[in-house]
Amino acid sequence: MPRALHRSRLLAPVATIALLTACVAGEGSDGSGSGSGGGEWSDDRLTLDFATYNPLSLIIKDQGWLEAELGDDVEVTWTQSAGSNTANEALRAGAIDVGSTAGSAALLARANGSPIKTVLVYSQPDWAALVAPKDSDIDEVADLDGASIAATRGTDPYFFLVQALATAGLDLDDVEVQNLQHADGKTALENGSVDAWAGLDPLMADSELNNGSRLFYRNVDFNTYGFLNATEDFLADNPDLAQLVVDTYEKAREWAADHPDEAVAILAEAAGIDDDVARTVLLDRTRLDVDPAPGSAQKDVLETVGPIFVDIGDVREQSQVDDALDSLFDTSLVADADPSRVGD
Repeated sequence: MPRALHRSRLLAPVATIALLTACVAGEGSDGSGSGSGGGEWSDDRLTLDFATYNPLSLIIKDQGWLEAELGDDVEVTWTQSAGSNTANEALRAGAIDVGSTAGSAALLARANGSPIKTVLVYSQPDWAALVAPKDSDIDEVADLDGASIAATRGTDPYFFLVQALATAGLDLDDVEVQNLQHADGKTALENGSVDAWAGLDPLMADSELNNGSRLFYRNVDFNTYGFLNATEDFLADNPDLAQLVVDTYEKAREWAADHPDEAVAILAEAAGIDDDVARTVLLDRTRLDVDPAPGSAQKDVLETVGPIFVDIGDVREQSQVDDALDSLFDTSLVADADPSRVGD
């Protein structure tokens, strides 16, 4: 049986909540926070991503809670993120208001000037590993010396690879990295175009269970958390919509605890994988019962990963990483989160 998911303790109301609620509900509404009374939301559009590596986003999209709350007043647009790098690109371009990344990718983006804030932690996943074909002679990290490896630059599996190589005294100069999107990396591994793959679930679990691929190196400590990020402009201009998104994420977290089989089915359909693969990913390799507020646990992980950005040339100076980490988290929306404000 899956673990019962943690319900985060809600903080006592403060003056800012009253202001936010007034903005969300509109004068003359029933005060539910849905905006249905006056229909006065701060914008007429909300654009956010969904990703197979973010199961809560899949649940929210499937259940239609945002659309139900916003009605005809706000058009909700969903855009799929193939990886943290594509989510970061969309956030930087203003193509989405809210996007899903690994913690490492969020820090990298902000260190390089992307005006984003992490507003919620959606999971603690064991989602990355080093993968070899079933008939490969590669059994350990040291065997990668001189190997061709598929990895998606700017994502957790890429930084996982860098850290894993270091455990065997290797670095990126000792291997040939093929910069491929996650799905293309899986294909390259399975057709023999590369010797190994820095994989990401659920694609990785599918390759493991259906193609016999071997996860020869795993280390949960090298995986950063799942971060939900929003642009600074969106947070400043649309606090009501931002709060609704976070409230809805907390509703999805509770829903996943109460409906594990349905959550598995949603992931399987969205990712085009078997239910058994989806069950492995969601129930065995993904922890959703985490504190949704980004804080010390996430900062500790990112303090380890951050210097890698500078070492491999993705960020010019360590001071950029330090400044980004000091300013990345915004916990105000989680502090005020109330999933009961979102109707069924």
